[in-house]
Amino acid sequence: MSKIAIVILNWNGKKLLEQFLPSIIQYSENATIYVADNASTDHSISFVKEYYPEIKIIENNENGGYAKGYNDALKHVDSPIFCLLNSDVEVTENWLKPIETAFDNNSEVAIIQPKILDYKNKNYFEYAGAAGGFIDQLGYPFCRGRIFNVLEKDKGQYNDIREIFWATGACMFIKSTVFEELTGFDEDYFAHQEEVDLCWRAKNHGYKVWYIGTSKVYHLGGSTLSNMNPKKTFLNFRNSLYSITKNLPRKKAFLIIFFRLLLDGVAGVRFIFQGKANHCFAILRAHLSFYKNFSKIYKKREKTKYMPNYYATKSIVWSHFVDHVKKFNILVKD
Repeated sequence: MSKIAIVILNWNGKKLLEQFLPSIIQYSENATIYVADNASTDHSISFVKEYYPEIKIIENNENGGYAKGYNDALKHVDSPIFCLLNSDVEVTENWLKPIETAFDNNSEVAIIQPKILDYKNKNYFEYAGAAGGFIDQLGYPFCRGRIFNVLEKDKGQYNDIREIFWATGACMFIKSTVFEELTGFDEDYFAHQEEVDLCWRAKNHGYKVWYIGTSKVYHLGGSTLSNMNPKKTFLNFRNSLYSITKNLPRKKAFLIIFFRLLLDGVAGVRFIFQGKANHCFAILRAHLSFYKNFSKIYKKREKTKYMPNYYATKSIVWSHFVDHVKKFNILVKD
């Protein structure tokens, strides 16, 4: 049994598999590689069977999105460490070794992500994950190397190893025992920010999430939903409220949700002035969906030891849009 199982979730991504599987095969010689297919109709599976017979295939019965897709697929994978890898990621030589070393030498570490760079512009960090994820006091996620849509150039400033708050689902390593303990991803998220929730729950259980800057991959990004897609806006705004509801102490959660709803309204008005009314309506739908599902989500709260200091800064919105902070090392002093 290989120590690491690389599991690539696929839905109608034959072209991406053609483009990105070669680097994964070339540089992952000590890992077992799986393609977990979410009921594709584009001959993805026949392509893999014909050209990469060494890859194991898991066929899910439906397209349940990222969360359910991985939950279903990983039931069929037997390895100490799962690597959840997007189908649009190019890996690099020796990318797995620093990850294995970190897990071997640090028993409290449950989740790890490598450095995520932009496939189209390889000198810059990529939106989804960059150099590790954090949140502010109001639960807004951001990254070292990426604050909102501002991406930093990679100058080696984040070639370190450090604890982070959340690891990107584009390339996430997680101990299989921890994934099972947490009962996997929350399938009510469908897609987007389910990895933030998973990492938050892991931290509430006493585990650590790390970033390993000595391992790097290149992420194409936007292959499922681009930032211009209102559905992504809907999922991000709604799912962020889900995570706050589930993972913070009750009084703090209700207070933060109140402020978030107000700020989401401001964001909606801003979208209208930008000529993006469909994104404003997406925020409205996100709130309505949150209200509709609140009771269901609230029941998922766990009686765990909540972290007193979960956030890296008070307000990323204020810092970025009012104080014009563009870089993590200005925003957060390590």
